[in-house]
Amino acid sequence: MTTPSAATPSTPAAAPVAGPGPTSDPAGAPRGRGSLGPVGLVLAGGLSVQFGAALAVSLMPRAGALGVVTLRLAVAAVVLLLICRPRLRGHSRADWGTVVVFGIAMAGMNGLFYQAVDRIPLGPAVTLEVLGPLALSVFASRRAVNLVWATLALAGVFLLGGGGFDGLDPAGVAFALGAGAMWAAYIVFSARTGRRFPQADGLALAMAVGAVLFLPLGIAESGGKLLDPMTLALGAGVALLSSVLPYTLELLALRRLPAPTFAILMSLEPAIAAAAGYLILDQALSTTQSAAIALVIAASMGAVRTQVGRRRVKAIPDLP
Repeated sequence: MTTPSAATPSTPAAAPVAGPGPTSDPAGAPRGRGSLGPVGLVLAGGLSVQFGAALAVSLMPRAGALGVVTLRLAVAAVVLLLICRPRLRGHSRADWGTVVVFGIAMAGMNGLFYQAVDRIPLGPAVTLEVLGPLALSVFASRRAVNLVWATLALAGVFLLGGGGFDGLDPAGVAFALGAGAMWAAYIVFSARTGRRFPQADGLALAMAVGAVLFLPLGIAESGGKLLDPMTLALGAGVALLSSVLPYTLELLALRRLPAPTFAILMSLEPAIAAAAGYLILDQALSTTQSAAIALVIAASMGAVRTQVGRRRVKAIPDLP
């Protein structure tokens, strides 16, 4: 699972994104068009996130879902704090309130998502989760054409559930949808945090907030298991694959890649997740489930392209 970072000054709140990574390129950064370099970085980040999620699923029998989230957030927070060394003084109460809510959204999104993948396959879990950013995009746009994308996404969800989610654990479905709602909140507060904190300082602080919030839950569920050397090593691997590495790759990519292109690439996350689940966890998808994931991906990409087209039309001045 991926999420947009707060490392950049602004984030288009209407663009469905998946994964922790920024959703706007830094001011003044060159936008390379037609280059496979930044696209490759984004795809590498997506692969890293989803294979990290697959590793997390394999770690859950050892540390529990809450324990895995705790290890991921804690290790990622330590790494980002050491790299960014954010300044703690000089911020207003509103700044701190924003970063705390951002951290809460991050913790909730990760916690709910890992509860979901503990119960249902990775591909369907990410497909259901991406509905949160998709809904945000549709509601923020308020264009009639987005009803088409919403209908397409709902059709995919209907197929995914076999007409009634009889084939998927209802609790897992609920957790995935909850993670999607937290993902939408994450996008909004990622943008706000990015405007208030320089570089990736806000992301590092929010990650620390999420880690502190989850620490009691992880200790309550896993206790001393979290200190097992093998568990710590695997947890560090999850943190690096799911947080630190993709954040870095996406930051590099967005210096040369337009944000709308980035968002469209992020819409491919469910397909990457399905591939990771199959290759690592032996979670094969049925033909119906594969078609459902394709519908949700198409809906996400269509919603992003609609938003891009709208912004381009607004940018064209009226002719005399």
